Order: sequence, then C-alpha cells, then structure tokens
Amino acid sequence: MIQNENSKNYDDVHEILNGVLQKMNIQASVRQSDFLDAPYFQIETRDNTLLIGENGQHLYALQTFVKRVVEQRRGGLCPPFLIDVNDYQRQHIEEIKEHARMGAQRVRYFKKEIVLQPMNSYERRIIHMALMEDPDVVTESAGEGEHRRVVIKPVHASGFM
Repeated sequence: MIQNENSKNYDDVHEILNGVLQKMNIQASVRQSDFLDAPYFQIETRDNTLLIGENGQHLYALQTFVKRVVEQRRGGLCPPFLIDVNDYQRQHIEEIKEHARMGAQRVRYFKKEIVLQPMNSYERRIIHMALMEDPDVVTESAGEGEHRRVVIKPVHASGFM
C-alpha cells in the first residue's frame, strides 16, 4: 500500500501513542478517525483520570509530547491532529461551542460586546471558528498570556455593516 507523507505522520502518532501507553502500563485501545477536519486519536481506557488530569492538563501535555516527538522524527512541523481520552476533548469542544453560541445570543440581544473568561489559544480558536459565519457578531482576542480572552462584539459596534 502506498502512503503519502501525512499518512506516515499519522502512523507515527499512533505508534508513539501506543508506546507511551505501554510504558505507562495503561491498558487502552487507540482508534483513529477524523474530527474537526483533522485526524482524531481516541483512547479508550479505564485509566482515564490518569491520562486526562485536572482540567485536561495531562491530556494537553500528552498531545504536546506526541506532537514534539513526531516533529523531531520528521525534522519539521507536524500536521495537526487531536488526541482524546474517553471523549473528554470532544465533550469539552462541544461545551466551548455552546458557550460561544450563548455568548453570541447575549450580544445579539443586548447589542453590547461581552468578554469571555481567559482561555488557551486552542479554546479561543474554537470560539472564533464556531462564530465565524455568524453574520451578527465578530470575535477578537484581547489580553496577554494567561489572561488572553475572546471578545464577542455585535457587528455594528466594530464598524462593519
């Protein structure tokens, strides 16, 4: 079977992920599918709390680690992919999207911008993407570092019409 370069990168992700789980003595299965237009690696395990950590910190660290190893092996940037444990990420993404929709609804109703709580760049991107095609609102990021957050504004307030 002929594989393109991206397919090989994703094979590496699967291989590295299985290796990490084995070294951690975690019984798990890893399935690959697509989610949000990127390869999605779903880990099914009973040791989910160990892999997810508080507020997903361990899961984000695992994602970063696997990405760095793939980049090192390939000698360059790795195409985007998502690692999840027992649907934690998928549910978190849906919660963020719902939060974005509720925020946009408040902005439409009150005709005033709202500032969301600080979030990481990945979560801010989900908000921006979720509201990108909403004709009534625009989004922008504001603040620095850990205090960076999304501002949702009514279209008329940003000078668009």
